[in-house]
Amino acid sequence: MSTENNKTNASAEPKEDQKNDFIRHIIREDVANDKYEQIITRFPPEPNGYLHLGHVKSICLNFGIAKEFEGICNLRFDDTNPTAEKQDYIDNIKNDVKWLGFEWADKPYYASDYFDQLHEWAIKLIKQGDAYVDLQTPEQIRETRGSFNEPGKPSPQRDASVEDNLQRFDDMKNGKYAEGEAVLRAKIDMASPNMNMRDPVIYRVMKQSHHQTGDKWCIYPMYDYAHPLSDAIEGITHSICTLEFEDHRPFYDWAVEKVSAEGGIKYPPHQYEFSRLNVDHTMTSKRKLKQLVDEGIVTGWDDPRMPTIAGMRRRGYTPEGLRDFCERVGVTKSDSVVDFRLLEFSIRQSLENTTARGMAVLKPLKVTITNFEEALSEWESLKDEGVNARWDEAEKTLWINQPKHPNVDMGEREIPFTETIYIDQGDYELEPPKGYKRLSPEKSEIRLRNTYVLAVTEHVLDDAGNVVELKATIDKTTLGKNPEDRKVKGVIHWVSATKGVPATVRMYEHLFSAENPSAVPDLHDALNPNSLTVLEAVVEPSLANAEAGSRFQFEREGYFVADAEEHTADKPVFNQIVSLRDNYKPE
Repeated sequence: MSTENNKTNASAEPKEDQKNDFIRHIIREDVANDKYEQIITRFPPEPNGYLHLGHVKSICLNFGIAKEFEGICNLRFDDTNPTAEKQDYIDNIKNDVKWLGFEWADKPYYASDYFDQLHEWAIKLIKQGDAYVDLQTPEQIRETRGSFNEPGKPSPQRDASVEDNLQRFDDMKNGKYAEGEAVLRAKIDMASPNMNMRDPVIYRVMKQSHHQTGDKWCIYPMYDYAHPLSDAIEGITHSICTLEFEDHRPFYDWAVEKVSAEGGIKYPPHQYEFSRLNVDHTMTSKRKLKQLVDEGIVTGWDDPRMPTIAGMRRRGYTPEGLRDFCERVGVTKSDSVVDFRLLEFSIRQSLENTTARGMAVLKPLKVTITNFEEALSEWESLKDEGVNARWDEAEKTLWINQPKHPNVDMGEREIPFTETIYIDQGDYELEPPKGYKRLSPEKSEIRLRNTYVLAVTEHVLDDAGNVVELKATIDKTTLGKNPEDRKVKGVIHWVSATKGVPATVRMYEHLFSAENPSAVPDLHDALNPNSLTVLEAVVEPSLANAEAGSRFQFEREGYFVADAEEHTADKPVFNQIVSLRDNYKPE
């Protein structure tokens, strides 16, 4: 089903019935009917890349259901292709699941744990007449598979004897065939309207070392064969996957049924499909994400622009925000596209009361306060009026104490106020647009956050006509209070020019300018050339001294995180998480 014209504007208000989706309804009925002794789900990633935003929904669903119904959820790596898998991927998947707030049952499992059993079952299928070794080339197999309008053609080896097939399969196992010379295929129906049932390959020769089993095997099971049988071995009661696997379900059931013959599986697993998470301007193809990494278009799997969990974590997204987003999206069988702004809404909601405040000037404009020492000579007279500050005579600096959060007790921070400060370039306009409420030649007075009312007396231009410095004065009676004789409109943030700390600040837009990047034939054409802007900013000392990974609200600018890899007190680096502005309007 196409999702291009079926864009959902999910509600930013939680729904009471949000957890009464069709999958939970099925499980409630199973529990009421005592169908299973215990509900067992699993999250079964292939360790061939980093997890992405789409996996977050699956993780929340599988682990969430297990918790809600007092069951267990296995973390299982469906590691059937050693050429594409790495230990690094496995380690990061474990970290991602834990970071999202979930714990798997017992220990991590691997499909490779069951390779001996899967091999025995393959022999069982051969003996039952349900599998055969095909000696055609991969090209011949593709050519004889048929199409949606034409049935496939049977392999010349399709009706070989059980004895011949057992010998050929044993030869495959013992390395007597080169890669591509022989495969084991399920014997089902070459005329089936479901292409997945036209004698699918279930084993192939791969003379590759495996990250878990070493060099024990030179044949490996295909994913579609290993996956349902791994579910069966683990006693999975509800195998939950996305809709693209709906056409694979008949083979899933076939494989479980065939290996169960005469032995039986107490609780044959059943597959349930839900719609995958599609978000506009977002790509969730691991193959294409890997291409971005391999070509150096991004700095790695954890580049903050990437929709990987590692990237979102480094970007500063919170696990609480991601879980909230998945709850708001819900679980359905209808494919749709979710507005990216809903994700930002959930992240912003999670940050509002959990992040300390601080001031950072992203595009500095120097301001020299010409009456600084004169004004500050009388600041002590304001102490009795509730001003919490201290004067450092040696450094000519007023250190002002302010809460780290206006509504949540997070302690206080000291902000240095000096003769020269920086304000943002956008806070002074020579030709202000209509409705502009900050500084301009016509509007010279404004309040500096947490300090004095400032009045601009002069602006200095460079040869190109750009404003490079302001001269100003402060009203010495306005520290911590408004002037009595006039009303001053507007408040701007600032940072000390001498005590502030230079910092690298990374601003982000969508990595993909295309709303549906998956529909663009050439991945490069979908990219946004403005996805990253690096600014040389100045931040107050409390921000520079923060631990890597700490999140903040830069006042009037947005939410930012001290980069987990590169941030130090000497060389601060901050990544933009989300803007302050919430322009999401649910329908």
